[in-house]
Amino acid sequence: MLKTTIEQVHKHVGEEVTIGAWLANKRSSGKIAFLQLRDGTGFMQGVVVKSNVSEDVFALAKNMTQESSLYVTGTIVEDTRSPLGYEMQVSSLEVIHESVDYPITPKEHGPEFLLDHRHLWLRSKKQHAIMKVRNEIIRATYEFFNSNGYTKVDPPILTGSSAEGTTELFHTKYFEEDAYLSQSGQLYMEAAAMAFGKVFSFGPTFRAEKSKTRRHLIEFWMIEPEMAFMDHDDSLQVQEQYVSHVVQSVLQNCKIELQTLGRDVSKLEAIQAPFPRITYDDAIQILKEKGFDDIEWGEDFGAPHETAIAESFNKPVFITHYPLEIKAFYMKPDPERPDVALCADLIAPEGYGEIIGGSQRIDDLQLMEQRYEEHDLTGDAYQWYLELRKYGSVPHSGFGLGLERTVAWICGIEHVRETIPFPRLLNRLYP
Repeated sequence: MLKTTIEQVHKHVGEEVTIGAWLANKRSSGKIAFLQLRDGTGFMQGVVVKSNVSEDVFALAKNMTQESSLYVTGTIVEDTRSPLGYEMQVSSLEVIHESVDYPITPKEHGPEFLLDHRHLWLRSKKQHAIMKVRNEIIRATYEFFNSNGYTKVDPPILTGSSAEGTTELFHTKYFEEDAYLSQSGQLYMEAAAMAFGKVFSFGPTFRAEKSKTRRHLIEFWMIEPEMAFMDHDDSLQVQEQYVSHVVQSVLQNCKIELQTLGRDVSKLEAIQAPFPRITYDDAIQILKEKGFDDIEWGEDFGAPHETAIAESFNKPVFITHYPLEIKAFYMKPDPERPDVALCADLIAPEGYGEIIGGSQRIDDLQLMEQRYEEHDLTGDAYQWYLELRKYGSVPHSGFGLGLERTVAWICGIEHVRETIPFPRLLNRLYP
């Protein structure tokens, strides 16, 4: 018998095939049983008609329990009512393993219960759709950077220093030395850019931040490109082209998943470069006009501020030229206005907040040495980073995109805890 997957059934219309699957749900009405099947590649309905199968097969179809595994054999037919467009007319069933008392039933469950059973919750239709969108974002990321001449370089996860201070880092012992879980691969990517020109990394990062907001995770994944011979404006163009490519790729390749999630795709269809740009000064003015009278120049923006700014745009918006004093030590001051940095945050629409932070990096040795002193950075831990400005320094820029926030925005879901397979939250290390 020909074996296939739900994802490939469109190639086998009118043919009898076998699929290895799990029973997600079922219902029956007298002489017909409807099996909701899933196999990891997708979801499909199997129809078991009593008059077309043996008594044993029909009894099995009516009595099979949720999440039992099975081989199901039948003929693939078109079905315009199905999101997939196809269903199976079942001829035989073979149970591989009977599932008993599956804990996640087709009813409402609280978030803590579902997170306790995350290893099983991943099987549900919505969670499956979110992970498929996440996978498409990752695929499109590699496609974009590989096709534009970038080299992937993997920075270390264990580091002896921090990109932005050690207050939010996880400390560990590295034999006889102190070490930290990386909160960014950026510094190492700058070194890589001096060797390969244009590079990107994609890996986990860690923040020991005691935050419980819907936008924060303790462990999350970042895409961090660094580019030699590129200034601030060059970097903004790369960012908007990259984000546009990712969104359009999801629209093209995840139609069923977006439908499952109930996503308003018209809002995603508008996401095409170029993106609007406003300065930090402009943002302060917008906020004051929207009633945020207490915001003062020199303060960083929180989630309510970012949401209020985003309401004025139907695309992601760049906020550029933040005050230098609230940004990281490595950001280059604007030569025409040294109190602000050549930097930008990209704010997603619909209240999803910052998804990218980036800047032009300081390339002048003397200025970097000055910044070291101002930020009390130890010479030993950062000596290698300083040497990047000593041996063939060039203008260079880079940025970091937070994968989980981007998944949440594109999927239209409220909390980032559903955007990663096994979320690590302030009070959650299980499962």
